[in-house]
Amino acid sequence: MTAPDNLPPHALAAASPDLLRAMVKTFADALMSAEARRPRRRRIWAGQRRTHQPPQRLDRPRERGTRAGTVEFAAPKLRQGSYFPHWLIERRRRAEQALISVVATAYLLGVSPRVEKLAESPGGTQLSKSQASTMAKHLDEQVAAFRNRPLDADPYAFLWVDALAQKVREGGRIINVHALVAVGVNADGHHEILGVDITTAEDGASWLAFLRSLTARGLPGVQLVVSDAHTGLVNAIGAFLPGASWQGCRTHDARNLLSQVPKSAQPWVATLLRTAFEQPDTDAVKAQMIHVLDPLETKLPKAAAHLHSAQHDLLAFAAFPRELWRQIRSNNG
Repeated sequence: MTAPDNLPPHALAAASPDLLRAMVKTFADALMSAEARRPRRRRIWAGQRRTHQPPQRLDRPRERGTRAGTVEFAAPKLRQGSYFPHWLIERRRRAEQALISVVATAYLLGVSPRVEKLAESPGGTQLSKSQASTMAKHLDEQVAAFRNRPLDADPYAFLWVDALAQKVREGGRIINVHALVAVGVNADGHHEILGVDITTAEDGASWLAFLRSLTARGLPGVQLVVSDAHTGLVNAIGAFLPGASWQGCRTHDARNLLSQVPKSAQPWVATLLRTAFEQPDTDAVKAQMIHVLDPLETKLPKAAAHLHSAQHDLLAFAAFPRELWRQIRSNNG
C-alpha cells in the first residue's frame, strides 16, 4: 500500500492500520534518503570521494515494531562508505520501547492474555526470547519501584488487609502461596494498593514482616484497619498500628454466626444482622444491635453469645462520620 500525497487532518483518526503503516514507511524512507545524500556527513562517506550518486536499496529490509504496527524499513546502501539510521533502527533490537511499556503496563494492571497475542493486537509480530527477557526486566523494575515507594506523603486513615491464595510456578512446579495485600483510602478518597508481599504461609511472622515494611515506608495516620480475625494478623496490627481501631471482616463473622444456627433459621438471622448496618446514625446502630441480640438470646443463645462478643469489632465503623460509612462498613476494600 502506498501512502497518499495528502490526507485531510480529520481523516487521520479514522485511517486504517495499513494506511498508517504506509505513511510511517514513506516518511521514514524520505528521511533516510535525504540523510544519505548529504555530502558532509563523514561517518556516512567514511573518507571516500564525495559524490551525489543515488543510493541503492538493501536487498533485505529490516522489520521494526511501531505504534502503527510492524513496518519494513530498508536503509539506503551507498556506492562508497556505509550508512545506518541509528535514530530509526537500533542494532540487535527489533521491538520498540513503546511495545515493551504497553505489555509491562498491561501486566501491572492485571491484564493476562498471552504476550504474543498482546503484541500482535496493534499489528506487531511474535516476540523473541530476548524481547520477553527485556520486558521481564522492565516489569521487575516497575514492580520494585511500586512495592518500595514511600507512603509518607498523605495520611491513609482506613486500611484493608487480606491474604489471597494463589498458584505460582517455582522451579518447574506449581505451588500454593499467599499474597498479602494492603489497600488504603488516600487523601482524595480513592482506594490505593499500598503493599503486596508473597509468602508460603499466612502466619503471624508473615503478617509482622508485612506490616513492619508498611510502617518502615512511612505509613501515616491509620485510624481503622479492617481484616479477618486471623490471630497472627490481629496481633501484628496491634503491634505496628497501636493507635488504630480494628474492625472484623463482616462477611467472615456473618458466616461464623450462621454456622451456629439451624439451616432453616439462617435467612432470618442474616436479615436481622443486616439491619444493624443500615441505620442512619451511631446511636441508631447501637440501639439496633440490642434489638438484634434480644430475640437471639431467647431462641438461639449460642449465636447470641457469639454476636455479643463480636459486636464492638463489627461496628467499629460507627465511631466515624456518617458520610464515611459507605466506604468502611464493608470488608470489600
